[in-house]
Amino acid sequence: MADQDRDFTPDGDDDLERRLTEIDEESAAQRASTLRAGLSEYELEDEDLDILDASIEDPDEVRYLPALPVLAIVGRPNVGKSALVNRILGRREAVVEDVPGVTRDRVSYRSEWAGRFFTLVDTGGWEPDARGIDASVAMQAEIAVDFADAVLFVVDAIVGATSTDERVVKMLRASGKPVMLVANKVDDAVQEPFIAELWSLGLGEPHPVSALHGRGVADLLDTALRVLPEESAVAKREVGGPRRVALLGRPNVGKSSLLNKVAKEERVVVNELAGTTRDPVDEQVEIKGKVWRFVDTAGIRRRVHMAQGADFYASLRTTAALEKAEVAVVLLDVTEPISEQDIRIIDLVLESGRALVLAFNKWDMLDDERRVYLEREIEQDLAHVAWAPRVNISAKTGRHMERLVPALEQALESWDKRIGTGKFNAFLAELVAAHPHPVRGGRQPRVLFGTQAATRPPTFVLFTTGFLDPGYRRYITRRLREIFGFEGTPIVVNMRVRERRKK
Repeated sequence: MADQDRDFTPDGDDDLERRLTEIDEESAAQRASTLRAGLSEYELEDEDLDILDASIEDPDEVRYLPALPVLAIVGRPNVGKSALVNRILGRREAVVEDVPGVTRDRVSYRSEWAGRFFTLVDTGGWEPDARGIDASVAMQAEIAVDFADAVLFVVDAIVGATSTDERVVKMLRASGKPVMLVANKVDDAVQEPFIAELWSLGLGEPHPVSALHGRGVADLLDTALRVLPEESAVAKREVGGPRRVALLGRPNVGKSSLLNKVAKEERVVVNELAGTTRDPVDEQVEIKGKVWRFVDTAGIRRRVHMAQGADFYASLRTTAALEKAEVAVVLLDVTEPISEQDIRIIDLVLESGRALVLAFNKWDMLDDERRVYLEREIEQDLAHVAWAPRVNISAKTGRHMERLVPALEQALESWDKRIGTGKFNAFLAELVAAHPHPVRGGRQPRVLFGTQAATRPPTFVLFTTGFLDPGYRRYITRRLREIFGFEGTPIVVNMRVRERRKK
């Protein structure tokens, strides 16, 4: 591991919490104002000024980060969707095999091009049903398109348009979403004449690319960014009403039992909202006098028998539920070892920026021997979410269900939390004075100013004179938690490296 990636471990106790209590708000605000004024000596962009202006607005305002626009990649098996995903991401994330329908679990990735971020949804992770490949492909594409702002429809330029392609095209044209036709496997000019016949699909000009060699991908992304909105139109924000909870977990972990137990015991009317088979079912339940809205992750039902594609659909259901939720309860079965799938689900929550509660289910079935192994697994596999509230429950018997409410409230309170600019800069100044960033290449990056740019999740921006090591940023995040709490929410720490103005 490179030095920059190692966790920063300071020497000795810095007594930071006590020193911060000795700084009154007025002097902290004055010091922050001076630091803010000092930024005028640095080259700032328009976006920097927007962030800085926002830092002096209502400190109690709840502020979201913009929802990243969603770009979906659809197409029949073996046209090169996964290779295109890897090319766009610039790394080998998606599994690529020269067989149709390679099954994967993870389908969405945070991507960046030309300074803009977006979510890339790869719909390659499913097995076609041999009895109805056309219907299977069309349905898989339909679900992905529902969750997207724009679509890349990939076809094999060498094979040409097939009846399966034409079936998907009908749905794409009816969706009203912007669609770019991607003619893949055009490795050189010799193959370019093949794309002429793709005009017959009626999706406009085909974009010739070679996902394998990268040819044409930059031009394709430039076009995609022109049609993608700045903020996603599908991840709509909701304001007011009961707080929204996504109940997540791998199959048979007890999600339905938990939901049924809560609704039945409290004798609450369960409202099933009208919608298509793809709409997650929302249910309002009351736990100890407080109403919550549970977003049911079992709401998207497969209309075609595709047993091998279950992982793909499970991942889409999870993503859809998280888009609608504010806090996620991830259920873990204590009678079984913590699995890779459990960790992937938790990581999906972290990527979504939602608050997190871990519910250890079937606690009444835990024996002493298994308890020892479980604690070891938690320490090793869940160390990156040690900040998440833990509740030990039995969904079947209803034991300790009342503990869910304080955990949910704590996580949401942290998710909404804002630290004033004066207090945050006092924290940064004291922290950096006690434990400066290591010198790298003869230079020591300085933190010039910091502000909390958003809540839900708490997002901090640091203006610096150089790149801060990932280990040092993790150290800042850890100390933020130790001083200010933030139990139950991910924290985002971004940097904006700026140079002095040239005189």
